[in-house]
Parts: sequence; structure tokens; C-alpha cells
Amino acid sequence: MPFRLEPLDIVLILGLALILFGPRRLPEVGRGLGRAISEFRRGVQDMTQGLRDEAAAPPRPAPKAPAALPGGGSVCSKCGRPNAPEARFCSECGVPLVGMSNDA
Repeated sequence: MPFRLEPLDIVLILGLALILFGPRRLPEVGRGLGRAISEFRRGVQDMTQGLRDEAAAPPRPAPKAPAALPGGGSVCSKCGRPNAPEARFCSECGVPLVGMSNDA
């Protein structure tokens, strides 16, 4: 252990805590500290499990480029709705239509 607390040190710390918080509040402080430590452990476990799940999941396919329509318009890559040639955003879902030459 990096701190190397000896029994006398622990008794001194507990005595100071008893003086500072009093005998009535000391169990509340201990309970709160225990809950905080368990909540921290649970959060760390959830985070590491999420990272493991994400690492084990198969890679997602790359998004498809918007398809061009015969009239010069484009099809939204998110919802599949055809859009006018001058459109910069999808008229259905509002996603920017990237990859098209819509410079105005």
C-alpha cells in the first residue's frame, strides 16, 4: 500500500473524525462515504463493460454516399427521400446533403 497506515494512525484519524463530526453524525458520514465508493465502483464497472462490448461488436458499415437522381437531384443517405438539385438539406429529415455540388 502506498500510504502505509499503521493501527495507531487509523485510531488517530478515527478520533479526529469523532471530534469533528460528533458521535451522532459519524455513522451518517460513514454511510455516505460507503455509498459514494460503491457508486464509483459501479460506474467504473459499467464503463469498462461498455468499452468491452463496443470492442467486441462488429464494425459498422461506412455510410453510403448520396445517390444522384437523373434530374441532377440527390437521395438522402438517412431517410432515402429524393431531393431537388438545388437542395442543401433533406426536405424530410433535415440532414445536410454532402458530396453533391450544390454551391450557390
